[in-house]
Amino acid sequence: MKAYKQPATSKLVNRFDNELKNLLMEDLKAFRERNQFLPSNKQAAVQQQLSAA
Repeated sequence: MKAYKQPATSKLVNRFDNELKNLLMEDLKAFRERNQFLPSNKQAAVQQQLSAA
């Protein structure tokens, strides 16, 4: 018989949530670094629409 302690389900779920959150935050940071120009382009598009109206 093996004598090892299994982690509780809540600990596994908590670890999974933390790992998933970390991965998503890293992806978001990388996406923001690659697409820094998007907010300025959106502002320019809104300004053009306002001036055209």
